[in-house]
Amino acid sequence: MTALLRYVKPVWDVIVTGLLWLYYIPGWLVLCPLLYLLAYFFAANRESAFQRLNHLFHRGFFLLLRLFTPGLSWQVQQEIREIRSSVIVSNHLSYLDPILLVSLFARQKTIVKSDFFSYPVFGWLLKTSGYLPSTTGGEFSPMMIDRVEAMGDYIAAGGNLFVFPEAHRSRNGRIGPFSKGIFTIARRCKAPITVLLIRNTDRLFPPDRLLFNTCISNTIDVSILARITPDYESEDFSLSDLMADVRALMENRQEQRP
Repeated sequence: MTALLRYVKPVWDVIVTGLLWLYYIPGWLVLCPLLYLLAYFFAANRESAFQRLNHLFHRGFFLLLRLFTPGLSWQVQQEIREIRSSVIVSNHLSYLDPILLVSLFARQKTIVKSDFFSYPVFGWLLKTSGYLPSTTGGEFSPMMIDRVEAMGDYIAAGGNLFVFPEAHRSRNGRIGPFSKGIFTIARRCKAPITVLLIRNTDRLFPPDRLLFNTCISNTIDVSILARITPDYESEDFSLSDLMADVRALMENRQEQRP
């Protein structure tokens, strides 16, 4: 890093982070409420309309990020944007990962921390978008049951459910323990599984850091590791084996990191 860049980078980190927050906060508080209200009252399919608005809003976020982040490049396979009717599982490195996947899929559901459903406005948006709470008990139990029961029809109609089976971000880049919840839902819906690998979002927005890491050479890469169509009806089917296979795919590809 040159001496000049060493002084410029901290300032540019602050500027880029501020620009992105300016996009987010006024966007949610000013522009988005109007669009979501129009969709709520006039869209033929309210849930689908909310998901598409989420998708477009976050596409704008990443377009802005790419525009103002020197040294940042992207490699996202076109086939990923064309995924339909699938349960999508991916590794989890950064807070950016969930909104990155929202930006890639026009029809998307995911599992969100239950506390967020209690927030004013944001909780309403999550509920209307058809997202699932992370806990199965308490006040959210009926919502979770209803949404899991309807998931088969949603996926069959072209929707995607994406989840990070590790549940929490990895602090060291390694694949953490898996939760079986998403695999149970996939089996219940008899849904195919698409395995993705995300790379380097943790370099762009590291855990426990408030600022984006700009002015470095970095490539955000999202790739398909496998498309799996399990034989859920087979006597030999094992949920544990399926989870182990997906984990092995992620770990093996990570070891091949360029």
